[in-house]
Amino acid sequence: MVSDVVNFEEEVIQTSRTVPVLVDFWAPWCGPCHALGPILERLADGSDGNWRLAKLNTDQYPDISREYGIRGIPAVKLFVDGQVVDEFTGALPEYAVKQWLEKALPSKNKKRLQRAESAIQEGNEAEAEPLLNTILEEEPQNPRARLLLAQILAFRDPKRAVELASVSAFAGPGYIQIEEAVKTIARLLGAEGDSDDLPEGEGREAYMAAIETMQAGNFDTALEQFIGVIQSDRYYDDDGARKACVALFTLLGNEHPAVKKYRRRFDMALY
Repeated sequence: MVSDVVNFEEEVIQTSRTVPVLVDFWAPWCGPCHALGPILERLADGSDGNWRLAKLNTDQYPDISREYGIRGIPAVKLFVDGQVVDEFTGALPEYAVKQWLEKALPSKNKKRLQRAESAIQEGNEAEAEPLLNTILEEEPQNPRARLLLAQILAFRDPKRAVELASVSAFAGPGYIQIEEAVKTIARLLGAEGDSDDLPEGEGREAYMAAIETMQAGNFDTALEQFIGVIQSDRYYDDDGARKACVALFTLLGNEHPAVKKYRRRFDMALY
């Protein structure tokens, strides 16, 4: 059983300079606190010392509670190097606390991941890919690394990209869109065996030409061709041209020249 904090400066601030400290702000009268407390204690016991849990009774330490802006409990704050780096309020279920911890706790791979994300935004996939591979060698199930690598491999190795992207639900807001984009591109490039079974229709030839252009890496022309299909045969292949454009915008990113050039034309083609 984890005991309550007695010396906040020593047990939280100073200790957090060597190991992250998770502070559970609680009170004996708080029902949700009694639901969350055992979850935090269980996770702390299984953390192999990677972080420590400190419980602070807000009734006994109102000054500290005010200092850290506690307005509702349970409130959880993660201290690293003497500072709060992340927090949440309320009694989350265990799986949600685990997901939060995975994102909140510092690790050597977080900086690599940030560098990789920045490189992708700048269009420098050659720098991002080895960083992501290094992360996945050490953390094979790291959801954000898997999705970012899937984003890079979507056009080169769509089957592997789909496998990597199957963890979007655990990666956080915005990543489900990446998974859907990867799946859309994989289908178009034939990773699921559908490209040879496209339906008949006015837009079929232009649609196939757009897929071939995209596969060749000419995204500028591919977007132009897909937009042409939207204008001539909007709902061909279950609105496939629109889905293809959305997928390309998602995977290429807002700063890509082709996205900047064709986003407005795409929007206008829909109306």
